[in-house]
Amino acid sequence: MIWLKQRESRVKFFPSPQSPISCMHKLKKWKILQSKMVLDNVWCKVRQDEIELPNGQIIDDFFVILRPEIALILPITNNQEIVFVRQYRHGAGEILLELPAGGFDATDENVEIAAIRELKEETGYTAEKIIKLATLYDNPVKNTNKIHLFLAENVIKSGEQNLDITEEIEVVLIPVESVLEKITQGEISVSGSIAALFLGLNFLKRRVP
Repeated sequence: MIWLKQRESRVKFFPSPQSPISCMHKLKKWKILQSKMVLDNVWCKVRQDEIELPNGQIIDDFFVILRPEIALILPITNNQEIVFVRQYRHGAGEILLELPAGGFDATDENVEIAAIRELKEETGYTAEKIIKLATLYDNPVKNTNKIHLFLAENVIKSGEQNLDITEEIEVVLIPVESVLEKITQGEISVSGSIAALFLGLNFLKRRVP
């Protein structure tokens, strides 16, 4: 339970003794007793952990997906249009509208370089400078990776796409002022892209005098 105290039009939060805020310091990580790889494919790696919970209970079949880091970029042209990509996503079974993004090996490639590369490969657009918006967990329940969000302004079309054999991507330009409506209407529904859009547009809004 959270108690509220209002004073001079300002609301203050006072955590009760049993609130999540007061109990956070008591949380403990799970203890990994042993692990083994149950799937070690170039496209998918799955690890099975035997873990001990803080209460002493043992779970011997918790599966973790080892995924590469993801670089995602919010590219905006000097005409205030956002460069989106539309492509089929087999996991969802849907054709989705999202921002350019892709996986990379964090031990072998710089994250900023990966973001610029993904933009060029998927759209043919280039960015000379990018701004880091945030680093988020993609799916911390089962996945090991993080998603790195960037903003690029004044991107320009400098070439053609350079797609992988499994990629068929349509480049779509959408005016900045239309994006929020498309999110609420469900036309843009990929979580990483939505996070980057809100963070990026908020950054630009706050920067304007």
